[in-house]
Parts: sequence; C-alpha cells; structure tokens
Amino acid sequence: MNEALTSSIKKILVTNLFVEVPEEQIGLDDGLQSVIGLDSVGFLELRVICEDQFGIRISDEDFNADSFRTVNQLASLISNLRTAQGVTK
Repeated sequence: MNEALTSSIKKILVTNLFVEVPEEQIGLDDGLQSVIGLDSVGFLELRVICEDQFGIRISDEDFNADSFRTVNQLASLISNLRTAQGVTK
C-alpha cells in the first residue's frame, strides 16, 4: 500500500478529527470505529475531508463499513478511486 497515502489518512484522523491516538500508534489494520473510536459524524467528516484532500468523489455505494473499516481499506478505496477517476495529484 502507498505509505504516503496511509500516512496522510493517519494525519487526517489526528489533526482534523481529533482522535486521541497518536499517528505513530495507529495501526494500518486497526478498526477506525472499534479501536480508534470514530463515530458516525466522524466517518462523514472523514469522507468529506478525503474527497477534498485527494480530489476524488466517494459515492454513497463506496461509503460503507467495509471501505472505511481500517486505514488500509480506506487507502485502498482512495487509490482505486483516484485511478478510476483519473486523479493524478
């Protein structure tokens, strides 16, 4: 997985969503809800921030518990959407 992408997601969690776990302690396969403690509003904010920061559009179909379960799964979704949507940044 793209290390810069996973690092950016961790930074978003700490800086924008104020999770109490330090970036370096967030595991790539830690549950964003079960381990990190993100709530439903946090997931909505994460979706919007990711769309803005990565230049993608996350459809309602892609905005699901599986795609947003862990940092790795979210990074995979973002990477796939960037490719599918022709985003180069």
